[in-house]
Amino acid sequence: MQKKNTKNAGNAVRSYFSKPANVITVVFLIILILTVVLPLCTLLIGSFKVNGNQEAIYIGGGAADGDFTFHHWTELLTSKDFDYASIKFWTPLAQSAMMAGLACLVAVSFGGVVAWFITRSDLPGKRFISTVFVFPYIMPSWSMAMFWENFFKNTGINAGKGILQAATGICVPESAVYGLFPCAMSLGLHYAPFAYILIGGILRNMDANLEEAATVLKASRAKILYKITLPIVMPALISTVLLVFSSSISSFTVPFFLNKSSINSGNNFISISVQMRSLINTGFTKGQGYVVAIVLMVFSIAILTLNNWVTGKRKSFTTVTGKSGQVSLVKLGKAKKPIAIIMTIIVAFFAIMPLLSFAMESVLEVPGDWSTFTLRYWISSEPFEGSNKGDTIGILRSSIMWQAMGRSLLLSALVSLIAGTFGILIGYAVASKRGSRAATLVSNLAFLPYLIPSMSFGAVYLALSYTKGFTWLDGSFILLLLVGSIKFMPFASRTGTNAMLQLSGEIEEAAIIMRAPWWKRMTKILFPIQKSSFISGYLLPFISCMREMSLFVLLVISYQTLVTTVLSEYSRTGLSQASNAINLLIIIVVLIVQFVVNKLTGASIDKGVGGN
Repeated sequence: MQKKNTKNAGNAVRSYFSKPANVITVVFLIILILTVVLPLCTLLIGSFKVNGNQEAIYIGGGAADGDFTFHHWTELLTSKDFDYASIKFWTPLAQSAMMAGLACLVAVSFGGVVAWFITRSDLPGKRFISTVFVFPYIMPSWSMAMFWENFFKNTGINAGKGILQAATGICVPESAVYGLFPCAMSLGLHYAPFAYILIGGILRNMDANLEEAATVLKASRAKILYKITLPIVMPALISTVLLVFSSSISSFTVPFFLNKSSINSGNNFISISVQMRSLINTGFTKGQGYVVAIVLMVFSIAILTLNNWVTGKRKSFTTVTGKSGQVSLVKLGKAKKPIAIIMTIIVAFFAIMPLLSFAMESVLEVPGDWSTFTLRYWISSEPFEGSNKGDTIGILRSSIMWQAMGRSLLLSALVSLIAGTFGILIGYAVASKRGSRAATLVSNLAFLPYLIPSMSFGAVYLALSYTKGFTWLDGSFILLLLVGSIKFMPFASRTGTNAMLQLSGEIEEAAIIMRAPWWKRMTKILFPIQKSSFISGYLLPFISCMREMSLFVLLVISYQTLVTTVLSEYSRTGLSQASNAINLLIIIVVLIVQFVVNKLTGASIDKGVGGN
């Protein structure tokens, strides 16, 4: 009897693993537990233990490396000695929350207004405005921060002459150049296209009969907007606010570039992410940095859970059973051309002017003074005067810059290959085993890295690299590859899952009947059918990794490792011309890849909103 039960169990196991979807599910369940769950547990443990001898000396009281302690939590959150908790945690957190709130207001207001004009009015020039408006979202967020500094800096705050001062002589106060307000504006302008895409998609697909009926009943345009349009776009509006807030509060790169201030200005703005980097990089407060990382992760997960709860509370936002083919456009009348001109100027200013400013700043010895035109920051073979780095020469001649660019390209290519392939396989397993607990768990674990702020995710693997048995990962290229692949996997897994769910099961069943092996079904049937979506799943991680700074800034040992870390170091040491030149190169590479994505997939980020 026992032999029979053993035989039946063995047959059940063999039968289970004879199906490729089951094998993929089990394999990726193990991989995701090791690469997502284990590092998160390591980070949590690191916040409750002494991390190294420096921390042990700092904590005192006979503490030793590896000892259990609550010191990191109690000192960072509650210590009143010299206002430590307030200065190191609560004030930066409050400042980051204010920054995120203002960024939400800018993003939703600007993006929502543009979305309404593009989808619900007879505004001319929609194609150009729609295409150009999404440009800031394609660029890295820190590009907008660098442009803001280039435009508003002035000699009145000893920051050099910016574009505004050079053109008009106007010197804005330091609080308009560095600190809370410019950080919020830069983030808001960066995420405004995100709001435009979400809100515009809802507005474009809205049933025109709703507004037509209200018009027949002689409702005013304002009442229609308040009673009909706004409630319909409310899910997109809520999602935009929560997602922009979550991304902004944990932003590192924008506050990194715009938190400068003079000694006596009182403009002391430190974000929670910048503070986290400072704590982790200081050997005796590494555990406190882990605490901040955990707080940011919990914060982001709570916000996104709230988003799912709000949008899921109402099971359907559909208000009619059919969709009208009519498009109810508001007639702008005589205001049509002036509005189009103003909107075109504003959109083009924030989309095109940054590139021009980077090019201009990279060729001027004295910012704003064209008499000091020079190409030495591009082509000079001599070290720059005044630099504290003897290896800083023209970026086109700099072996450091090209080696860093090569490593960034290699890292991005490998990350896209791993994340894209994993995404397709996860999508296949989830679609084939839809509804099963294992498939749902794999899908949720694959999406979990998206919920974790980039710098916090870097801190997760930093803690792992200090753990016994994993120290060989510390500062290695493999560590960067592992972190990038897992962090950007959600993009590919969602793309792969959505693509697989669109395919009818009959397609693969027909191939199974013809006894086609699994690998041939994938390469000869499924992949060609959804080629555009799968290619996007490969190229989107490449674009994201190529422009990423926050994720890797804690993990690299030398600033020379990646092109983004070279840029940040040059900016930190006052080589603004060289940093602007590198920034321009990065954006050009990202835009070229984005162009390839559009050509290969036939998709555009603004397609379906109103730009076509």
